[in-house]
Amino acid sequence: MPSSAPPVTENRPAWSLFAGPGERGWQLWRAAGEAILAGALVLLIHKGESTVDARLAGGAAALGLIGIALVLVRRRFSVAAVLGLAALMGVVPAVAMLTAVAAYTATRQLETRRRRVGLLLAAAATAMVTCAACAPQMGLGSRSFGLALGAVLAATTVVVPGLVGVAAGQQDRLLRALRERAAAAEEARRLADSESRMRERSRIAAEMHDLVGHRLSLISLHAGGLEMALLKEAPELRDEAAVVGRASRDAMQELREVLGVLGPLGRDTGTDALTDATGTRADIEALVEESRGGGIPVEFSWEGPDLDARPARVRRAVHRVVRESLTNVHRYAAGAHVTVTVRHADERVEVGVRNGVPPVPPTATTGLGTGRGLIGLRERVALLGGGLEAGRTPGGGFTVAAEIPADPGPGAETADADPYDSRPATVDGPGGGLSALQRRLAGAVTGLLGLAGVGMMMLFGVVLVDQAHYGPEYRTPEKPRLGMARERVERAVAPDDHGARAAAAGREPPRPASATDCLYPYPGGIPKGGRLEIVRYCFRSDILIAIDRFTVPMVTEKATEPPRGRKTHD
Repeated sequence: MPSSAPPVTENRPAWSLFAGPGERGWQLWRAAGEAILAGALVLLIHKGESTVDARLAGGAAALGLIGIALVLVRRRFSVAAVLGLAALMGVVPAVAMLTAVAAYTATRQLETRRRRVGLLLAAAATAMVTCAACAPQMGLGSRSFGLALGAVLAATTVVVPGLVGVAAGQQDRLLRALRERAAAAEEARRLADSESRMRERSRIAAEMHDLVGHRLSLISLHAGGLEMALLKEAPELRDEAAVVGRASRDAMQELREVLGVLGPLGRDTGTDALTDATGTRADIEALVEESRGGGIPVEFSWEGPDLDARPARVRRAVHRVVRESLTNVHRYAAGAHVTVTVRHADERVEVGVRNGVPPVPPTATTGLGTGRGLIGLRERVALLGGGLEAGRTPGGGFTVAAEIPADPGPGAETADADPYDSRPATVDGPGGGLSALQRRLAGAVTGLLGLAGVGMMMLFGVVLVDQAHYGPEYRTPEKPRLGMARERVERAVAPDDHGARAAAAGREPPRPASATDCLYPYPGGIPKGGRLEIVRYCFRSDILIAIDRFTVPMVTEKATEPPRGRKTHD
């Protein structure tokens, strides 16, 4: 049969290139802000690496834009973004900081250890291979130098941020698991408390069944006797007595059908069954004597008249408070001194049970109790319009204090009684006391500080590799000599340097007429007298034909002055 109900549509989050798994919305504002910050980082690093990026001409800007695009989609395509940025970093070092951001985000999202380790190793290897392959074309030096530079960039912008992301991801998952466990524990506690309240209410209903059923039984019994007596004395009234008897029996049957379904769930039996003496002074004194017989020193005081004239539910509540409190003393504070106080005024009945510190701590098997009995007592007292307080005393003991109306009347439940709460338990996430804006600002500041630290490590590592590259102790021991091939000369000296070429322009001795090209290595010497020594190697068909050494001033001189450098020709 067709149904007229509208189809149920699943509420799925909008898919976006800039949103991570589980995030809702397009996140366009966040992507725009990240694009601006990424562009600023690329331009900032480009200032320091302009000599490298300049060799790419217009390609540096295009590769930089590709790097910005990859960092924007790192949440959706984390693996591809990290590998792509690692490859770009070997060609355009300006995207190194973007690689660090992508590595942190990717390892924070990945949950399996194998995928995290595989990603970090693959990204580090990609950066090293790309940098080694492109080093000669970019004028950085030999492939070995490019490999060393790539290792430094991979360690500082891939491995270190990746490890930090792994730690952050583990912390996120741990907090998520703790929140789920706390929510489950809160839900279990709420259900247990509700069960205790319902159990106490069923016990009260069972007590009412016993009490009212007893009264109805008496009415039915007397109605039957009256019917028998009127059979001879006043036959005309016999039918009326029969109606009363049938009504009492019907009422008893209906009461059993309504309340008897509760069965033995909340009914007291044996010596604790409801009687007319329950809750009176004699009944409370009997409970006290029973505790004294169990080895508990109990001090009892009663102020005011007896409770025999008060409603049965009031007396029953007094009895339950005293009995439950003394039972808890036997369980968790055996041997402690106890004071039981009952004050009966005109309108209120105050019950207090206070115990001190037990001489011997309870064994570990007793535990600290579940508190379900106190929850039931609080529910019973609240249904009468009273209140119950329970808690530890400053001296280390425990106290239970109840205040019950002496004549509650019908419908005495107050607004203070906790209703059954069917809402699911919720637990605040981390930083629940902070606003979303404050948390985002704190995260942004932390991220900027982290990027600053990564930048300092990267700069320090690059400087070390650069100094090692140009240091004489790492060069080949073979000295350049005339007739040597160009490849052997380049292995023996520092790579060609644009700064040395610019400094020699206009101040170098004339090149040999047959020279086809000259090499100006980086001047690694210390300037003397304000002048810097430059060595020039000239080649003809990749064969070294001349080695010239000359000095140039460290400051710009007038163009009209002739060069005053010492010139030697080997």
